[in-house]
Amino acid sequence: MTKQEIIQKIKDSQHSKVKFAVADIDGILRGKIISKEKFFEVIEKGVGFCDVIFGWDTNDACYNNVSYTGWHSGYPDVDVFFDLSTFRTIPWDNELPFFLADLSGTDKKDTVCPRSLLKKIINQSESLGFRPIFSLEYEWFNFLETAHSLEEKNFINLKPITPGMFGYSVNRPSMYSGFFNDLFNYLEAFQVELEGLHTETGPGVYEAAIRYDDALRAADKAILFKQAVKEIAHRHGIIASFMAKWNKQLPGCGGHIHQSLRDIAKDINLFFNENSTYKMSDVFQSYVAGQLYCLPQILPMYAPTINSYKRLTEGAWAPTTLTWGIDNRTTALRVINKNINSSRLETRVPGADINPYLAIAAALASGLYGIQNNLKLTSAPTVGNAYNIKENGVLPGSLEEATKKMKESGLANELFGEAFTKHFVETREWECRQYASNVSVWELKRYFEII
Repeated sequence: MTKQEIIQKIKDSQHSKVKFAVADIDGILRGKIISKEKFFEVIEKGVGFCDVIFGWDTNDACYNNVSYTGWHSGYPDVDVFFDLSTFRTIPWDNELPFFLADLSGTDKKDTVCPRSLLKKIINQSESLGFRPIFSLEYEWFNFLETAHSLEEKNFINLKPITPGMFGYSVNRPSMYSGFFNDLFNYLEAFQVELEGLHTETGPGVYEAAIRYDDALRAADKAILFKQAVKEIAHRHGIIASFMAKWNKQLPGCGGHIHQSLRDIAKDINLFFNENSTYKMSDVFQSYVAGQLYCLPQILPMYAPTINSYKRLTEGAWAPTTLTWGIDNRTTALRVINKNINSSRLETRVPGADINPYLAIAAALASGLYGIQNNLKLTSAPTVGNAYNIKENGVLPGSLEEATKKMKESGLANELFGEAFTKHFVETREWECRQYASNVSVWELKRYFEII
C-alpha cells in the first residue's frame, strides 16, 4: 500500500489507537499504544521513546558499563520512526493497527539499533548488486503454564503440552488442534506466512519454517513470529519458550537462517552453478568461506545469551565445529544446492534466542566479507559426523569466551562499525557479569548442606 492508502486505512479503522514496537538489543519488542491523533502528528517527524530500551537488559536492569545511555545521560528520549511498509493489523486483537519502528534517520543515535544496523548491511549488499533473500525457522517448547505459575514453580517441574519424544507427529498436534490451527491461520493473517509447522522431537516442541523474503522483511517476520506465537499461546493457556536450552536432557531450540543472494538486475539466484564444483557458484563458495572465517569472531551475534552455549554441544542437533557440508545437519553451515530455485545456505549455529536483525546482519555481512575479499573454501565439505572434525577449529564454548574473542578481533568493527560493536560487546560483558554473580539452584543443591 502507498503511504496515503495506509493513512486512510488508519483513519477508517474502528480503533482509536495504534500499536507500535521497537526491537531492543536482545530482540525483545518494546512498544507503546498511541492515539490515532498522535500517530498522524508524528508519522513524519518520529515519536519520542526513552532510550533506556537500549540501556537495560532482558530483566530491565540498567547497564552500568555502557556509554550510549545511562544515569550519566539522564535517559533522554530518542526519536523512533515508523516504517509504514510494516503496517498490518493484529488478527487476534480485533484487527488493531500495528507498525514496527526503528531509529533510522536519527544520525548517531541509531548506531545501537539492531533494525537500523541490518538496513545498513542490506544497503552494502545492494551496492554490490546483490539482493539478499532470507528466512528463519524456529523451534520452541510449549507449556501448560502461566506467567504466575512459572514464578510459583521457580521455573522448574514445568508441564509441556504433550509428553514424550514424537517428532513429525500427526497425533500430537490434534491434542491442541485449536492452538495449532490458530498459529498457522493467525500468522498468515498477520503477514507472517509459514511454509510449514510440525512437532519436533521432544515434549511439547514445535518447529515452524517462515516463508522467505527480502532480508529486512524476513527479519521483521521473524521477530513478529516470536511475539505472535507468545500472544496466541496465552490465549490458549500456554506459555511458549524460545530459550535455547531449557532442559539438559532434551534437544535445544534452533533458530536456523536460510539465505541466498539474487542478482538485482537479472533477478536470478547467484548461488547455483550446474557446472561448478558441488554446483556452487564462485559467489556461493566465497560467501560460505566468509561465514566460516568470521563465525568464531562474531559468535555472540548468533549465540547472545549464557544459555545459548548450553545448546551448542556435541550430539544435540547443534553444531560445535567450524565445518560446512552438503545437506549435512551436523555441520555449522549446511549447503542446499539441488537446483537454482532452492539453492541456499543454512546457518545452523543460531538458536531460537537470537535477535533476528543481528543474526541476519551477521550472516549477510560475513558472507559479503568473503565475496569482497575473494575468500576460498580451504576444506572439502564434511561427510558424516562433523562433531569429530575439529582440525578447522571449534566454536567458543561460552558467552564470556566468545565475547572476549569478538572484542579483541577487530573484525566486528569492520563489519558492523565501532559504535555498534562497542555497545553490543559491553552488553554481552554485562550479561556475563550478571551470571557470574548469581547463586544458582545447582550450587545450592550441591553445596548448601554437604560442603
